[in-house]
This record gives sequence, C-alpha cells and structure tokens, in this order.
Amino acid sequence: MSITDDEIATQPRLWREVLSGLEQARDLLAAPGERILVIGCGTSAFVAESLAFLREEAGHGVTDAGYASEPRVWRDWDRVVAITRSGTTTEVIAALRDVPAGVRRIVVTGVVDSPVAEFADDIIDLSAADEQSVVQTRFPTTFLTLARAALGYDVERSISLVEEALALPLPVDLSGLDHFVYLGTGWTHGLAQEAALKIRESAQAWSESYPLLDYRHGPLAVAHPGSLVWIFGADDASLVDDIRRTGATVLVGGPEPLVELVQAQRLAVEIAAQRGLDPDQPRHLTRSIILG
Repeated sequence: MSITDDEIATQPRLWREVLSGLEQARDLLAAPGERILVIGCGTSAFVAESLAFLREEAGHGVTDAGYASEPRVWRDWDRVVAITRSGTTTEVIAALRDVPAGVRRIVVTGVVDSPVAEFADDIIDLSAADEQSVVQTRFPTTFLTLARAALGYDVERSISLVEEALALPLPVDLSGLDHFVYLGTGWTHGLAQEAALKIRESAQAWSESYPLLDYRHGPLAVAHPGSLVWIFGADDASLVDDIRRTGATVLVGGPEPLVELVQAQRLAVEIAAQRGLDPDQPRHLTRSIILG
C-alpha cells in the first residue's frame, strides 16, 4: 500500500478534527461584505476557484480566484487568501510580497514555520493534514471542508458519505479505459480540474477536465469507448445522452461532490498500480516548486 493510499483513507477523520478551528476560519474566510482574492498554484489554484464560487454563493461578498504564478491587475480587494501546502512555493511568496499595504494577507498552509509565514497577517494551520506524498489529496479536501463549514454549509453529511465510499470498491471497471474526463459546474469545476490532475500526476494517464456544458463544444470529439466521463455535482441529461452515443462510459456523481474527488484520488492510485508506477513520487515533480 502506498503513502498516498494511507493519506486518502485518513480524510474523514481529519475533516472532523479540523472543525475545531471553525471560529478562526469563519473570521478569516467569511468576512461578510469584504472583497477577497484567493490564490494558489496547481491543486491550490483549483481549490481557490472552488472557494471563490462557494463564498459568493453563500452571500458573503465578491470573491475572485487566480493563479499565484499569473500577473494580474490589482483590484480593490480587502483580503488575499494564499493556499500553499508547503509554504515554500516561490510564486505564492512573490504574490504575497506584492500585496499592497493595508490588505489583510491570510495563508493556508501545512507548514506554519515555512518562509511564507513572513508575509502572513494570519495563518490557518493545517499541519495535521500535511502529506508525505508529493501528490496532494487530504490537504486540499481538509481545507475545503473547513472552508465550507466556515461559510455556513453543512459538512457532516459530506464526511459520512465519504466514509461510506471509502469502505466500498471503486464503482468503475478499468478494463479498456485509456482516457479520463471530469466535468463540473459551479464550485465543482475546481474539483473536476483537481481530479484530472490526480490522474495525470499519479498515473501518467490521459485526463482532461471541463465545465460541464462546455464539454460538447469541442472536447466531445475525442470521446470513444475507452473514455470514462465522470460528472461532479449537477448533470445534464441531454449531455449524458450525447456522451453515451460516443461509446464512452459515463458516471454521474451523487449529492456530495467531495465523494467524487476522493474516488478520483483512489482511481489515480489504482491506475498507477496497474502501470507499475509509484503514486507517491510522480516523475518530474517535487513537493514544492522553488525557483532560483
């Protein structure tokens, strides 16, 4: 069993534990009426997208998301939330360094004494969810669970459903599959992007992600009997029919999208095992991108 397997399995327990910090997270992330920018790289950028949608949907205020590595025109944000598991990502540190004076800088990290702390006004400490694997699994889902609770969403059902899913075999037969597509809408588009990344990182397999209804605007052309198309959250019956006509396998997720993300993590590890790969140490990747 891989380290990533173990880290996937610990998620529901960690999600419950992290809720002890709910009051701090509510103060830092809800902040009704304030304008917030959420940034990260890789997995953390996808989490930023999901958080931005959830915060606006909950009515707390304008929330934008962006890649820390991408330049942006400054807007009138009151807070910047930077997500970085290692606390050493060069682009995140550079982005925080450039935040104007008077803007509150909040860092979400698994290593509180890392270099990014120098640029933080507040830190959300997720060291309990830090990982040994290069591939992120429990760190982003733990933060999303805490953030959803802080924004007023009920997460208890989510935790229970993930526990149930982890106790069962994966709901898909990998025989003949060579192409993995994840679709989402609203906050689940960020989850779909993260799911596809897990497949690429851990299993070196062909994976893609798109907004749900945009899939038929071009990407559908490569769907074939070797494709698995997995829909997170709300689905669209006519799109499902269109995809099935290509011969692809379609899976429509249940009421809790985090279940689908955890299943994607498990699927990535299983594909890696079939290919004789180490899911903990993907080729060409390191735990953190530190530029000279």
